[in-house]
Amino acid sequence: MSDKHDTAPTGMTRRRVLRGMGLTLAAIPLIQVVACGGEDDPTPPGTGDSGTGEADASTDSGTAASAWATGGTAVMSGDYVDPFTAGLGETCTLTCAATLGPCYAQTLVRKDISEGHDGLPVRLAFLVVNEKCEPVPGASIDIWHAAPEGLYSGEDASTFCTADDPSATSARWFRGVQVTDAHGRADFDTCFPGWYSSRTVHIHFTIRIGEAEHVTSQLFFDDALNDEIIDHEPLYNTRGPRDTTNANDNVVSAESVGNYLFQTARQADGAMLAWKTLVIRSSLDAAQCQIPGGGGGGGGPPPGDGGMGPPPGDGGMGPPPGWDGGLPPLPPDSGT
Repeated sequence: MSDKHDTAPTGMTRRRVLRGMGLTLAAIPLIQVVACGGEDDPTPPGTGDSGTGEADASTDSGTAASAWATGGTAVMSGDYVDPFTAGLGETCTLTCAATLGPCYAQTLVRKDISEGHDGLPVRLAFLVVNEKCEPVPGASIDIWHAAPEGLYSGEDASTFCTADDPSATSARWFRGVQVTDAHGRADFDTCFPGWYSSRTVHIHFTIRIGEAEHVTSQLFFDDALNDEIIDHEPLYNTRGPRDTTNANDNVVSAESVGNYLFQTARQADGAMLAWKTLVIRSSLDAAQCQIPGGGGGGGGPPPGDGGMGPPPGDGGMGPPPGWDGGLPPLPPDSGT
């Protein structure tokens, strides 16, 4: 299906992506760098107190099964509060890097990354700042995550991630890039991610400035919110209980996951507003850190995914073949 917010067609080539971003995402080796919105104080869904001065954007925590909307991004009004109005104070602590995982694939420059896929609609709001809490304009935020059914998209993604499902390999849903504005903010419209075996619910992201990758990491949602949606919401409640939570995930430890949680609030139209401040290094020469890893994870793939789930830990395979620091390698020159 078409994406009402696309700024580029699904068949966009790498050259057009680069042109649309106004950036040069040249080939660079993957470096596990630090950025972070690290010191956000973990709170239950909808409470709105991040510990970094972010505003309380809560209208309803969505505890009732009927509280959340369905129907994907098409039902979103877009009239949502600004969760970053309270400022960040004077101290911004770096959030650490996490594994890229094997599910990265070609991306598109667009705000709505759903491609019409059904699900619980979510507005993701990111604020990128440096260690001095100063906004970072012109930074590209590249995100990717699983669909409600637990699969990633893209024929160039590992079959461990797509299960070689035709609906997944022929799509490019839940992948996209946006560039931060003068205030350091960038937003995406998407659907709440699904779970798959051995991983808690998560969203991948990479932040780049020009050619330099400043962070590759992952963000998570409160476990109570995950269970509420997986147990009760359409699409999500048909797959049974998940086998991995924030307490036993392979990538992030239970003790550190609180620093990497989105804050969330249900909006008047039933969509979720989820927001996070990401603090990146002013210089790539600055010290780096890694998310403390977990030690848990479940067993085999969930039913109905073609018999192949992503590998345990979502990171044991490294980047897809030919990964060039952000976009897949150029095909033979076709004049486009």
